[in-house]
Amino acid sequence: MWHADFLLPEDPPAATGPSLVKIVTRYILREHVGPLVFALSALTSLLLLNYVAKRLGDLVGKDLPWTVIAEFLLLSVPFTVAMTLPMAVLVSTLHAFSRLASENEITAFKASGVSMRRLMVPVILSSAVLTLTMVWFNDQVLPRANHMLSNLTNDIARKKPTFALREQVINEVTPGKLFMRMARLDRGASMMRDVTIFDLGDPQKRRTIRADSGLLQLSPDGADLNLTLYSGVAIEVGSLEPSRLQRNFFRTDYVRVAGVGNQLERSTAGGVKGDREMTVCELQQRVVRSTRARDSAYAELVTLDSVGARAFKPAKVRGGLGALYCRRFANVSLVRSAGAQVPAPQSGQQPAPRPAQQPAQAPPQAPIRAPSSGTLAVDAPYTLDPTARAVLAETQKIGLRNAQITIDGNQVEIEKKFAIAAACVIFVLLGAPIALRFPRGGVGMTIGVSLGVFG
Repeated sequence: MWHADFLLPEDPPAATGPSLVKIVTRYILREHVGPLVFALSALTSLLLLNYVAKRLGDLVGKDLPWTVIAEFLLLSVPFTVAMTLPMAVLVSTLHAFSRLASENEITAFKASGVSMRRLMVPVILSSAVLTLTMVWFNDQVLPRANHMLSNLTNDIARKKPTFALREQVINEVTPGKLFMRMARLDRGASMMRDVTIFDLGDPQKRRTIRADSGLLQLSPDGADLNLTLYSGVAIEVGSLEPSRLQRNFFRTDYVRVAGVGNQLERSTAGGVKGDREMTVCELQQRVVRSTRARDSAYAELVTLDSVGARAFKPAKVRGGLGALYCRRFANVSLVRSAGAQVPAPQSGQQPAPRPAQQPAQAPPQAPIRAPSSGTLAVDAPYTLDPTARAVLAETQKIGLRNAQITIDGNQVEIEKKFAIAAACVIFVLLGAPIALRFPRGGVGMTIGVSLGVFG
Protein backbone atom coordinates (compact mmCIF):
# COMPACT_ATOMS: atom_id res chain seq x y z
CA MET A 1 0.00 0.00 0.00
CA TRP A 2 1.34 3.40 -0.90
CA HIS A 3 -0.05 4.83 2.32
CA ALA A 4 2.30 2.63 4.33
CA ASP A 5 5.26 3.49 2.14
CA PHE A 6 4.51 7.19 2.52
CA LEU A 7 4.55 6.88 6.32
CA LEU A 8 7.81 4.90 6.54
CA PRO A 9 10.26 6.52 8.97
CA GLU A 10 12.96 6.43 6.26
CA ASP A 11 11.27 9.31 4.45
CA PRO A 12 12.87 12.70 5.15
CA PRO A 13 10.96 14.79 7.69
CA ALA A 14 8.88 17.70 6.43
CA ALA A 15 10.23 21.21 6.77
CA THR A 16 9.26 22.80 10.04
CA GLY A 17 9.85 26.05 11.89
CA PRO A 18 11.42 29.06 10.14
CA SER A 19 12.26 27.11 6.99
CA LEU A 20 8.58 26.22 6.49
CA VAL A 21 7.58 29.84 7.03
CA LYS A 22 10.05 31.03 4.40
CA ILE A 23 8.93 28.41 1.91
CA VAL A 24 5.25 29.27 2.37
CA THR A 25 5.94 33.01 2.16
CA ARG A 26 7.97 32.70 -1.05
CA TYR A 27 5.40 30.38 -2.59
CA ILE A 28 2.42 32.62 -1.81
CA LEU A 29 4.17 35.76 -3.05
CA ARG A 30 5.35 34.00 -6.21
CA GLU A 31 1.76 33.08 -6.98
CA HIS A 32 0.85 36.80 -6.85
CA VAL A 33 3.77 38.32 -8.76
CA GLY A 34 2.87 36.99 -12.19
CA PRO A 35 -0.81 38.05 -12.16
CA LEU A 36 0.16 41.39 -10.60
CA VAL A 37 2.64 42.26 -13.35
CA PHE A 38 0.27 41.09 -16.10
CA ALA A 39 -2.74 42.96 -14.70
CA LEU A 40 -0.73 46.14 -14.10
CA SER A 41 0.62 46.10 -17.65
CA ALA A 42 -2.74 45.32 -19.25
CA LEU A 43 -4.79 47.83 -17.24
CA THR A 44 -2.20 50.58 -17.63
CA SER A 45 -2.05 50.02 -21.37
CA LEU A 46 -5.83 50.12 -21.72
CA LEU A 47 -6.29 53.31 -19.70
CA LEU A 48 -3.29 54.94 -21.37
CA LEU A 49 -4.64 54.17 -24.83
CA ASN A 50 -8.01 55.56 -23.79
CA TYR A 51 -6.39 58.81 -22.62
CA VAL A 52 -4.21 59.14 -25.71
CA ALA A 53 -7.23 58.53 -27.95
CA LYS A 54 -9.04 61.44 -26.29
CA ARG A 55 -6.03 63.72 -26.79
CA LEU A 56 -5.20 62.53 -30.29
CA GLY A 57 -6.72 65.63 -31.86
CA ASP A 58 -4.23 67.81 -29.96
CA LEU A 59 -1.22 65.84 -31.28
CA VAL A 60 -1.87 65.00 -34.93
CA GLY A 61 -1.00 67.36 -37.77
CA LYS A 62 1.56 69.38 -35.83
CA ASP A 63 4.81 67.76 -37.02
CA LEU A 64 5.89 67.00 -33.49
CA PRO A 65 9.23 65.22 -33.05
CA TRP A 66 9.14 61.70 -31.67
CA THR A 67 10.86 62.86 -28.49
CA VAL A 68 7.90 65.12 -27.65
CA ILE A 69 5.43 62.29 -28.32
CA ALA A 70 7.48 59.98 -26.13
CA GLU A 71 7.59 62.59 -23.37
CA PHE A 72 3.84 63.04 -23.60
CA LEU A 73 3.27 59.29 -23.24
CA LEU A 74 5.79 59.02 -20.42
CA LEU A 75 4.19 61.84 -18.43
CA SER A 76 0.77 60.24 -18.96
CA VAL A 77 1.87 57.03 -17.22
CA PRO A 78 2.04 58.19 -13.54
CA PHE A 79 -1.61 59.21 -13.10
CA THR A 80 -2.61 55.99 -14.90
CA VAL A 81 -0.45 53.81 -12.65
CA ALA A 82 -1.88 55.54 -9.57
CA MET A 83 -5.26 54.04 -10.51
CA THR A 84 -4.21 50.72 -12.02
CA LEU A 85 -1.86 49.47 -9.28
CA PRO A 86 -4.67 48.93 -6.71
CA MET A 87 -6.72 47.33 -9.50
CA ALA A 88 -3.84 44.97 -10.31
CA VAL A 89 -3.57 44.03 -6.63
CA LEU A 90 -7.22 42.96 -6.62
CA VAL A 91 -6.81 40.93 -9.83
CA SER A 92 -3.70 39.15 -8.55
CA THR A 93 -5.33 38.37 -5.20
CA LEU A 94 -8.45 36.93 -6.81
CA HIS A 95 -6.49 34.87 -9.32
CA ALA A 96 -3.88 33.53 -6.90
CA PHE A 97 -6.21 32.44 -4.10
CA SER A 98 -8.84 31.05 -6.48
CA ARG A 99 -6.17 28.90 -8.12
CA LEU A 100 -4.86 27.70 -4.75
CA ALA A 101 -8.38 26.84 -3.64
CA SER A 102 -9.40 25.15 -6.90
CA GLU A 103 -6.37 22.82 -6.81
CA ASN A 104 -6.93 22.00 -3.11
CA GLU A 105 -3.64 23.58 -2.07
CA ILE A 106 -5.42 25.59 0.62
CA THR A 107 -6.71 22.29 2.04
CA ALA A 108 -3.21 20.84 1.94
CA PHE A 109 -1.82 23.83 3.78
CA LYS A 110 -4.48 23.53 6.48
CA ALA A 111 -3.76 19.81 6.82
CA SER A 112 -0.10 20.66 7.33
CA GLY A 113 -0.94 23.07 10.15
CA VAL A 114 -0.70 26.30 8.13
CA SER A 115 -3.81 28.35 8.75
CA MET A 116 -5.46 30.71 6.29
CA ARG A 117 -4.47 33.62 8.50
CA ARG A 118 -0.84 32.60 8.15
CA LEU A 119 -1.20 32.46 4.36
CA MET A 120 -2.62 35.99 4.35
CA VAL A 121 0.23 37.54 6.36
CA PRO A 122 2.83 37.87 3.54
CA VAL A 123 0.20 39.22 1.12
CA ILE A 124 -1.06 41.82 3.60
CA LEU A 125 2.49 42.91 4.48
CA SER A 126 3.39 43.23 0.80
CA SER A 127 0.26 45.26 0.12
CA ALA A 128 1.12 47.50 3.07
CA VAL A 129 4.54 48.15 1.52
CA LEU A 130 2.81 48.99 -1.77
CA THR A 131 0.49 51.36 0.12
CA LEU A 132 3.40 53.28 1.65
CA THR A 133 5.10 53.41 -1.74
CA MET A 134 1.92 54.71 -3.34
CA VAL A 135 1.55 57.41 -0.69
CA TRP A 136 5.01 58.70 -1.59
CA PHE A 137 4.25 58.28 -5.30
CA ASN A 138 0.93 60.15 -5.10
CA ASP A 139 2.48 62.94 -3.05
CA GLN A 140 5.79 63.52 -4.82
CA VAL A 141 5.91 61.92 -8.28
CA LEU A 142 2.30 62.26 -9.45
CA PRO A 143 1.84 66.04 -8.87
CA ARG A 144 5.11 66.88 -10.61
CA ALA A 145 4.26 64.65 -13.56
CA ASN A 146 0.78 66.17 -13.84
CA HIS A 147 2.25 69.69 -13.78
CA MET A 148 4.82 68.86 -16.45
CA LEU A 149 2.13 67.19 -18.58
CA SER A 150 -0.11 70.24 -18.26
CA ASN A 151 2.70 72.56 -19.36
CA LEU A 152 3.61 70.28 -22.27
CA THR A 153 -0.03 70.11 -23.39
CA ASN A 154 -0.26 73.91 -23.36
CA ASP A 155 2.98 74.20 -25.33
CA ILE A 156 1.72 71.76 -27.94
CA ALA A 157 -1.60 73.63 -28.21
CA ARG A 158 0.26 76.85 -29.05
CA LYS A 159 2.37 75.25 -31.79
CA LYS A 160 -0.03 75.62 -34.72
CA PRO A 161 -2.93 78.04 -34.25
CA THR A 162 -5.11 76.27 -36.85
CA PHE A 163 -5.28 73.24 -34.57
CA ALA A 164 -5.20 75.14 -31.27
CA LEU A 165 -8.22 77.35 -31.98
CA ARG A 166 -11.55 76.31 -30.51
CA GLU A 167 -15.08 77.11 -31.59
CA GLN A 168 -17.49 79.23 -29.53
CA VAL A 169 -14.74 80.47 -27.18
CA ILE A 170 -12.40 83.47 -27.15
CA ASN A 171 -8.96 82.22 -28.25
CA GLU A 172 -5.81 84.10 -27.25
CA VAL A 173 -3.79 84.20 -30.49
CA THR A 174 -1.19 86.71 -29.27
CA PRO A 175 -0.86 86.86 -25.46
CA GLY A 176 -2.52 90.04 -24.19
CA LYS A 177 -2.80 91.59 -27.66
CA LEU A 178 -4.99 89.68 -30.10
CA PHE A 179 -8.05 87.54 -29.33
CA MET A 180 -10.31 85.75 -31.79
CA ARG A 181 -13.64 83.98 -31.67
CA MET A 182 -15.40 81.99 -34.38
CA ALA A 183 -18.76 80.22 -34.40
CA ARG A 184 -17.55 77.37 -36.61
CA LEU A 185 -14.13 76.15 -37.75
CA ASP A 186 -13.51 73.72 -40.60
CA ARG A 187 -10.05 72.37 -39.79
CA GLY A 188 -9.68 70.59 -43.10
CA ALA A 189 -10.22 73.72 -45.20
CA SER A 190 -9.11 76.17 -42.44
CA MET A 191 -12.34 78.10 -42.97
CA MET A 192 -14.06 80.10 -40.21
CA ARG A 193 -17.64 81.30 -39.88
CA ASP A 194 -18.92 84.30 -37.88
CA VAL A 195 -15.48 85.65 -36.92
CA THR A 196 -14.78 88.30 -34.27
CA ILE A 197 -11.28 89.66 -33.66
CA PHE A 198 -10.35 91.84 -30.66
CA ASP A 199 -7.13 93.77 -31.32
CA LEU A 200 -5.66 95.25 -28.12
CA GLY A 201 -2.08 95.61 -29.37
CA ASP A 202 -2.18 99.42 -29.65
CA PRO A 203 -2.75 101.06 -26.27
CA GLN A 204 -4.00 104.23 -27.98
CA LYS A 205 -6.93 102.52 -29.70
CA ARG A 206 -9.06 99.42 -29.51
CA ARG A 207 -10.11 97.70 -32.72
CA THR A 208 -12.83 95.08 -33.15
CA ILE A 209 -13.28 93.27 -36.46
CA ARG A 210 -16.39 91.28 -37.30
CA ALA A 211 -16.59 89.18 -40.45
CA ASP A 212 -19.05 86.75 -41.95
CA SER A 213 -16.29 84.23 -42.77
CA GLY A 214 -12.53 83.94 -42.96
CA LEU A 215 -9.58 81.83 -44.05
CA LEU A 216 -6.67 80.74 -41.84
CA GLN A 217 -3.23 80.32 -43.43
CA LEU A 218 0.32 80.12 -42.17
CA SER A 219 3.12 81.95 -43.94
CA PRO A 220 5.55 79.80 -45.98
CA ASP A 221 8.13 79.88 -43.18
CA GLY A 222 5.45 79.03 -40.60
CA ALA A 223 6.29 82.10 -38.51
CA ASP A 224 3.21 84.26 -39.13
CA LEU A 225 -0.54 83.71 -39.30
CA ASN A 226 -2.39 85.25 -42.25
CA LEU A 227 -6.13 85.86 -41.91
CA THR A 228 -8.33 86.61 -44.90
CA LEU A 229 -11.71 88.01 -43.79
CA TYR A 230 -14.83 88.39 -45.93
CA SER A 231 -17.89 90.69 -45.62
CA GLY A 232 -17.38 92.50 -42.34
CA VAL A 233 -16.79 95.71 -40.47
CA ALA A 234 -13.86 97.10 -38.47
CA ILE A 235 -14.67 99.31 -35.46
CA GLU A 236 -12.03 101.51 -33.82
CA VAL A 237 -12.29 103.52 -30.60
CA GLY A 238 -9.40 105.72 -29.45
CA SER A 239 -8.49 106.12 -25.80
CA LEU A 240 -7.92 109.85 -26.25
CA GLU A 241 -11.34 110.38 -27.83
CA PRO A 242 -13.60 107.65 -26.40
CA SER A 243 -16.73 109.35 -27.72
CA ARG A 244 -15.55 109.09 -31.32
CA LEU A 245 -16.15 105.80 -33.14
CA GLN A 246 -14.87 104.88 -36.58
CA ARG A 247 -16.39 102.09 -38.70
CA ASN A 248 -14.97 100.70 -41.94
CA PHE A 249 -16.98 98.21 -43.97
CA PHE A 250 -15.09 95.76 -46.19
CA ARG A 251 -15.67 92.88 -48.52
CA THR A 252 -12.18 91.44 -48.13
CA ASP A 253 -9.66 92.31 -45.43
CA TYR A 254 -6.25 90.89 -44.64
CA VAL A 255 -4.85 90.60 -41.14
CA ARG A 256 -1.31 89.41 -40.48
CA VAL A 257 -0.40 88.17 -37.01
CA ALA A 258 3.38 88.21 -36.77
CA GLY A 259 5.41 85.91 -34.56
CA VAL A 260 2.82 83.20 -34.10
CA GLY A 261 5.24 80.58 -35.35
CA ASN A 262 5.00 76.86 -35.93
CA GLN A 263 7.83 75.87 -33.63
CA LEU A 264 7.29 74.11 -30.34
CA GLU A 265 8.33 76.63 -27.70
CA ARG A 266 8.76 75.09 -24.27
CA SER A 267 7.65 77.32 -21.43
CA THR A 268 9.87 77.59 -18.37
CA ALA A 269 7.65 79.68 -16.09
CA GLY A 270 5.60 76.69 -14.97
CA GLY A 271 2.22 78.38 -14.65
CA VAL A 272 -0.33 78.07 -11.88
CA LYS A 273 -0.71 74.64 -10.33
CA GLY A 274 -4.07 72.93 -10.14
CA ASP A 275 -5.33 70.72 -7.34
CA ARG A 276 -3.92 67.57 -8.90
CA GLU A 277 -0.55 69.22 -9.47
CA MET A 278 0.12 69.96 -5.79
CA THR A 279 1.69 67.90 -3.05
CA VAL A 280 -0.14 67.12 0.18
CA CYS A 281 1.61 69.91 2.06
CA GLU A 282 0.90 72.47 -0.66
CA LEU A 283 -2.77 71.53 -0.57
CA GLN A 284 -2.76 71.67 3.23
CA GLN A 285 -1.29 75.17 3.16
CA ARG A 286 -4.01 76.27 0.77
CA VAL A 287 -6.61 74.82 3.13
CA VAL A 288 -5.12 76.84 5.99
CA ARG A 289 -5.10 80.07 3.97
CA SER A 290 -8.65 79.51 2.74
CA THR A 291 -9.80 78.80 6.30
CA ARG A 292 -8.37 82.11 7.49
CA ALA A 293 -10.01 83.95 4.59
CA ARG A 294 -13.34 82.24 5.32
CA ASP A 295 -13.23 83.06 9.03
CA SER A 296 -12.30 86.66 8.26
CA ALA A 297 -15.22 86.95 5.83
CA TYR A 298 -17.56 85.48 8.45
CA ALA A 299 -16.35 87.95 11.08
CA GLU A 300 -17.06 90.84 8.71
CA LEU A 301 -20.46 89.34 7.90
CA VAL A 302 -21.36 89.21 11.59
CA THR A 303 -20.64 92.93 11.97
CA LEU A 304 -22.79 93.68 8.91
CA ASP A 305 -25.69 91.27 9.42
CA SER A 306 -25.59 89.32 12.67
CA VAL A 307 -28.97 87.67 12.06
CA GLY A 308 -28.26 86.52 8.49
CA ALA A 309 -24.77 85.36 9.45
CA ARG A 310 -26.22 82.50 11.51
CA ALA A 311 -27.03 80.56 8.35
CA PHE A 312 -23.41 80.90 7.18
CA LYS A 313 -21.64 79.93 10.38
CA PRO A 314 -18.63 77.92 9.17
CA ALA A 315 -17.86 74.49 10.55
CA LYS A 316 -14.55 73.71 12.16
CA VAL A 317 -11.93 72.51 9.70
CA ARG A 318 -10.20 69.40 10.96
CA GLY A 319 -6.57 68.77 10.13
CA GLY A 320 -7.07 65.20 8.93
CA LEU A 321 -4.38 63.05 7.40
CA GLY A 322 -2.87 65.97 5.50
CA ALA A 323 -1.97 67.94 8.63
CA LEU A 324 -0.62 64.81 10.35
CA TYR A 325 1.43 63.85 7.31
CA CYS A 326 2.99 67.29 6.89
CA ARG A 327 3.66 67.66 10.59
CA ARG A 328 5.47 64.34 11.03
CA PHE A 329 6.66 62.95 7.73
CA ALA A 330 7.07 65.77 5.22
CA ASN A 331 8.75 68.65 7.04
CA VAL A 332 11.28 69.07 4.22
CA SER A 333 8.58 69.30 1.57
CA LEU A 334 6.60 71.71 3.73
CA VAL A 335 9.59 74.05 4.08
CA ARG A 336 10.29 73.95 0.34
CA SER A 337 6.70 74.67 -0.61
CA ALA A 338 6.49 77.50 1.92
CA GLY A 339 9.11 79.46 0.00
CA ALA A 340 12.42 80.96 1.05
CA GLN A 341 13.13 80.78 4.75
CA VAL A 342 15.33 82.98 6.88
CA PRO A 343 18.79 81.31 7.06
CA ALA A 344 20.00 80.24 10.45
CA PRO A 345 22.83 82.39 11.90
CA GLN A 346 26.29 80.91 11.63
CA SER A 347 28.49 80.33 14.60
CA GLY A 348 29.79 83.57 16.01
CA GLN A 349 27.06 85.66 14.43
CA GLN A 350 24.17 87.27 16.19
CA PRO A 351 20.70 86.57 14.82
CA ALA A 352 19.07 89.38 12.93
CA PRO A 353 16.88 91.48 15.20
CA ARG A 354 13.17 91.18 14.69
CA PRO A 355 11.13 94.29 14.06
CA ALA A 356 9.43 95.57 17.14
CA GLN A 357 5.74 94.74 17.23
CA GLN A 358 3.31 97.51 17.95
CA PRO A 359 0.83 96.82 20.73
CA ALA A 360 -2.64 95.99 19.52
CA GLN A 361 -4.95 98.95 19.67
CA ALA A 362 -8.64 99.20 19.10
CA PRO A 363 -9.49 100.71 15.71
CA PRO A 364 -10.83 104.23 15.86
CA GLN A 365 -14.57 104.47 15.44
CA ALA A 366 -14.50 107.09 12.70
CA PRO A 367 -17.48 107.76 10.45
CA ILE A 368 -17.35 105.97 7.13
CA ARG A 369 -17.52 107.71 3.81
CA ALA A 370 -18.02 106.28 0.36
CA PRO A 371 -14.83 107.02 -1.63
CA SER A 372 -15.10 108.42 -5.12
CA SER A 373 -13.75 105.19 -6.62
CA GLY A 374 -16.86 103.34 -5.55
CA THR A 375 -15.27 101.10 -2.89
CA LEU A 376 -16.52 101.12 0.67
CA ALA A 377 -14.45 100.69 3.79
CA VAL A 378 -15.80 98.58 6.62
CA ASP A 379 -14.03 100.06 9.65
CA ALA A 380 -17.38 100.91 11.25
CA PRO A 381 -20.21 99.13 9.43
CA TYR A 382 -22.91 100.46 11.73
CA THR A 383 -22.53 103.91 10.14
CA LEU A 384 -23.34 102.62 6.65
CA ASP A 385 -26.73 103.08 5.08
CA PRO A 386 -28.85 99.91 4.65
CA THR A 387 -28.13 99.59 0.93
CA ALA A 388 -24.36 99.70 1.34
CA ARG A 389 -24.60 97.34 4.31
CA ALA A 390 -26.57 94.82 2.23
CA VAL A 391 -24.10 95.04 -0.66
CA LEU A 392 -21.10 94.47 1.61
CA ALA A 393 -22.87 91.62 3.39
CA GLU A 394 -23.58 89.89 0.08
CA THR A 395 -19.93 90.34 -0.93
CA GLN A 396 -18.78 88.67 2.28
CA LYS A 397 -21.23 85.79 1.69
CA ILE A 398 -19.79 85.20 -1.77
CA GLY A 399 -16.25 85.23 -0.40
CA LEU A 400 -17.26 82.85 2.36
CA ARG A 401 -18.82 80.39 -0.11
CA ASN A 402 -15.82 80.49 -2.43
CA ALA A 403 -13.42 79.88 0.45
CA GLN A 404 -15.49 76.93 1.65
CA ILE A 405 -15.52 75.42 -1.86
CA THR A 406 -11.72 75.69 -1.98
CA ILE A 407 -11.38 74.09 1.45
CA ASP A 408 -13.65 71.18 0.57
CA GLY A 409 -12.04 70.54 -2.80
CA ASN A 410 -8.50 70.56 -1.43
CA GLN A 411 -9.39 68.34 1.50
CA VAL A 412 -10.97 65.81 -0.86
CA GLU A 413 -7.83 65.84 -3.01
CA ILE A 414 -5.64 65.27 0.08
CA GLU A 415 -7.72 62.36 1.35
CA LYS A 416 -7.85 60.87 -2.14
CA LYS A 417 -4.07 60.59 -2.26
CA PHE A 418 -4.18 58.39 0.84
CA ALA A 419 -7.42 56.55 -0.01
CA ILE A 420 -6.24 55.34 -3.42
CA ALA A 421 -2.99 54.11 -1.86
CA ALA A 422 -4.86 52.33 0.96
CA ALA A 423 -6.93 50.49 -1.64
CA CYS A 424 -3.99 48.08 -2.07
CA VAL A 425 -4.61 46.67 1.42
CA ILE A 426 -8.39 46.92 1.15
CA PHE A 427 -8.46 44.93 -2.09
CA VAL A 428 -6.38 42.14 -0.54
CA LEU A 429 -8.82 41.86 2.36
CA LEU A 430 -11.70 41.91 -0.13
CA GLY A 431 -10.32 39.62 -2.83
CA ALA A 432 -9.05 36.70 -0.75
CA PRO A 433 -12.41 35.78 0.89
CA ILE A 434 -14.25 36.09 -2.44
CA ALA A 435 -11.72 33.81 -4.14
CA LEU A 436 -12.06 31.19 -1.37
CA ARG A 437 -15.83 31.43 -1.46
CA PHE A 438 -15.92 30.64 -5.21
CA PRO A 439 -12.90 28.37 -5.76
CA ARG A 440 -14.13 27.07 -9.13
CA GLY A 441 -14.79 30.51 -10.57
CA GLY A 442 -11.51 30.67 -12.45
CA VAL A 443 -10.65 33.52 -14.78
CA GLY A 444 -14.31 34.42 -15.33
CA MET A 445 -14.85 35.07 -11.63
CA THR A 446 -11.64 37.14 -11.48
CA ILE A 447 -12.66 39.32 -14.41
CA GLY A 448 -16.28 39.67 -13.26
CA VAL A 449 -15.51 40.62 -9.68
CA SER A 450 -12.71 42.98 -10.77
CA LEU A 451 -14.94 44.81 -13.25
CA GLY A 452 -17.69 45.08 -10.62
CA VAL A 453 -15.34 46.58 -8.04
CA PHE A 454 -13.70 48.90 -10.59
CA GLY A 455 -17.10 50.12 -11.72
